[in-house]
Amino acid sequence: MEQNVVIKKILNNNVIIAEHPSYEEVVLIGKGIGFNRKKEDSVSFSKADKTFLLSNEKEKQQYVDLIPHIDEELIDFTNDILFHIEKRMGEELNQHIHVALTDHLAFAINRAKKNMQFSNPFLQEIESLYPKEYQIAMEVVTMIYDKLGIQFPEGEIGFIALHIHSAVTDKTLREINRHNQLINQLVQLVEDTMKVTIDRKSIDYHRLVQHLHRAIDRVHQGESVGEEIRLTNMLKEEYPVCYNLAWKLIKVMQKWLKKPVDESEAIYLTIHLQRLTHKS
Repeated sequence: MEQNVVIKKILNNNVIIAEHPSYEEVVLIGKGIGFNRKKEDSVSFSKADKTFLLSNEKEKQQYVDLIPHIDEELIDFTNDILFHIEKRMGEELNQHIHVALTDHLAFAINRAKKNMQFSNPFLQEIESLYPKEYQIAMEVVTMIYDKLGIQFPEGEIGFIALHIHSAVTDKTLREINRHNQLINQLVQLVEDTMKVTIDRKSIDYHRLVQHLHRAIDRVHQGESVGEEIRLTNMLKEEYPVCYNLAWKLIKVMQKWLKKPVDESEAIYLTIHLQRLTHKS
């Protein structure tokens, strides 16, 4: 039996908001689904190529305000991109990406057309932390070039990767960016203290950044990695410079996150720092 829904708002010829008996309000996207229709008209649910919920009122209003200012073909293409991301990630995306990524891509395309370049200071950290999201973001940039002939600067790959990561983890972009800023600051402290320049493409850099990222997550979750007293004493004696630096990093993390950092993190940080020292 074909299910009908009632139109609540027409955003453009191809995008409507409708009242669904089970999900309350849903966004329906389909070629001509809103053409020559008006509010309270009935439309078949099967006419939609894509549907998604925007249960958050603020995000729904942002989407309503955004759509009229974006070309209809770009809306369709953005939804193809979102479908590709969801398929490649193998999991459902948080609804907020429909607003955030649509908005971001529209502005990024506009910037690229005007040849306005934006650098991304955390590009290498993003690639190291979120390799799958980064790879898919590269695919998105290729899709945009193939469809629109617009070449995004490399920094955009990082921004798109962050949007993807935000959509699968339910973390806000602000929270993710704060973590990346903290990691960047910690790596800078390591370089300054040890008087080295860490190769951002090296496996040791990748391991250090991954460890710092996991350490930050453990702080937020209140988890401990467990402590081995003998190992602590051995590392303190064998590698005093690295051990002291590990504690400097922990103090910066505590100040930044405003939460206590488990003392046993010093063990693992010391090992990572010693590996970097040994290689440099």
